[in-house]
Amino acid sequence: MIRVLLADDEHLIRGAIAALLDLEDGIKVVAQVGRGDEVVAAVAQHTPDVAVLDIEMPGMDGLTAAERISGQAKIVILTSLGRPGYLRRAMAAGVSGFLGKDASAEELAMAIRKVHGGGRYLDADLAAAAMTAGDSPLTDRETDALRMAGDGAAIAKIATELHLTEGTVRNYLSSAMTKLNAQNRLEAIRTAQRMGWL
Repeated sequence: MIRVLLADDEHLIRGAIAALLDLEDGIKVVAQVGRGDEVVAAVAQHTPDVAVLDIEMPGMDGLTAAERISGQAKIVILTSLGRPGYLRRAMAAGVSGFLGKDASAEELAMAIRKVHGGGRYLDADLAAAAMTAGDSPLTDRETDALRMAGDGAAIAKIATELHLTEGTVRNYLSSAMTKLNAQNRLEAIRTAQRMGWL
């Protein structure tokens, strides 16, 4: 029996997926959570074989949750956001399966079985989009500064958090805007988010 944890902030969708998976032979949903910051504790408590995580959740996004539970369970990311950078980040976080929320219950069950058996399962369309999009042109520091700016942090707070001077933070943000061909910080943030680089 493959033990599955489901993490999705949309209660109705999570419940429907759980009900459909419980109809599949050899698969049992042992836990459900609605927030990303509940995933680590749920994995420790229920010891699932496979964790199915949505990317966009309150408290902690699914990719960060995946990084925290890597090695404790096989991970399948289920997303409605086909942003190319997400697939690359997911692979780096130890994710074995990646498919869209428009997948059928049978396809999700197939993905769960495949990753449980040690394989990988990638949605072909999402994989093709990731391959054509290329890597993020941003450095780690530019990404950190842009992410914090996207969360509403002021230059002074970003500088304090990243242990940089305010001038250096401005330089990182300016460099990110140039690399993303953005007219301003907001446009740079939106571009990076759309591509899945933040």
